[in-house]
Amino acid sequence: MSNNRSGLFVGGMMLGATIGALTGLLIAPRTGRETRQLLKKSASALPELAEDISTSVQMQADRLSTNARSNWDDTLDRLREAISAGIDASLRESQAMKQPNAQEKSDTISQHLNR
Repeated sequence: MSNNRSGLFVGGMMLGATIGALTGLLIAPRTGRETRQLLKKSASALPELAEDISTSVQMQADRLSTNARSNWDDTLDRLREAISAGIDASLRESQAMKQPNAQEKSDTISQHLNR
């Protein structure tokens, strides 16, 4: 989860830096020609910035997916073990309940034969 937050932080920081740079350019005491040139340079850097953000987000998504899959596999394994243990316990209990019944029937038959 911290990996996801750090990716969001980096993306937000890049977006904030871009907005801050554009705002600074617009407010700065420069001539229109200088400001337009700076805006052109900044605009040419935007595709690279967008690609960096996209790559960062994709890496974070991959990490999140890997972590989720790992957690799911671990949960599935524990669930299988719990089901198996429950089935084993149920079979043992069933057999334990059948044994006294078989013993009682054997005792009853023995008592009838001895009469």
